[in-house]
Amino acid sequence: PNDVFSLLQITLLALSSLLFLLPTSSDSASEPCFFFSKRILMETESAASSTDNAVTNADRPEVAVAASSEQVNFKVVFNKVTHKVTFALDETVGSLKKHIEGLTSVPVPMMKLMYKGLVKDDEKTLRELKVSEGCKMMVVGSTANDVLQMATPVTAAAAASSGQSSTPKKSKFCELKEHKKVLSKGKPDDIMPGVKGRNDPLPPQPLSGMVNKANGKVRLTFKLECDQLWIGTKERTEKVNMSSINSIVSEPIEQYEDYHIMGIQLGPTEASRYWIYWVPAQYSKSIRETVLWQSYR
Repeated sequence: PNDVFSLLQITLLALSSLLFLLPTSSDSASEPCFFFSKRILMETESAASSTDNAVTNADRPEVAVAASSEQVNFKVVFNKVTHKVTFALDETVGSLKKHIEGLTSVPVPMMKLMYKGLVKDDEKTLRELKVSEGCKMMVVGSTANDVLQMATPVTAAAAASSGQSSTPKKSKFCELKEHKKVLSKGKPDDIMPGVKGRNDPLPPQPLSGMVNKANGKVRLTFKLECDQLWIGTKERTEKVNMSSINSIVSEPIEQYEDYHIMGIQLGPTEASRYWIYWVPAQYSKSIRETVLWQSYR
């Protein structure tokens, strides 16, 4: 196209030169010819410029493409494995869960995402969730293989044929002498309200108003940013890495079902359980999910 317009410009220049050479009776007669030729040249140059710009932009499609969405880098942890993720801030939590499913093999319907507590709204965007650069999210859930294994119970006949004896019925925590002694002293004066039959997310403030086996006041603080559970007493605060906690057990307190007895296993055996009494029932499940995010089922 450039060659064609160049040839046209040369031709018009030649014509305009001839117009200046034509004999005229006065200067006023030559003026229309001059302005006519100048207008033709200007329009030709404008058309050539537009064509050049069109060709240039065609070769550079990025000029017409809008800037990509703002991205954020963060970590997703599941079963002690850390995955680095880059995702658009304006994408929804539901879209993120589908992406995480490909990383962890945890199906979306069985997945719980922990970020400053349990993320409940799949329609929220990461921007609305205030996901920050370099933050950490935790995934709670079971893979398809885990579900299949749990769905295969050992029958009584199979246990008998393998020589296994049936497991004796365990006593309730409240019936054990070590716990009866603590419970007999009644509720603490500063106990938090308990609600039976409800599962609430953890409150932003520490859980307080509970006691330990020595009947000393206990406060639980969940430091998700450093994966730690702080167990505070009057004497000191024990900072425990959540990954080192093997299990958490809890049962309702008889006649006070809106509160639980909870045992946090800090070592390899049940003997290492740290017992806490008068835990509000509505937070029992959230405590387990938050602390045991890497292996909770």
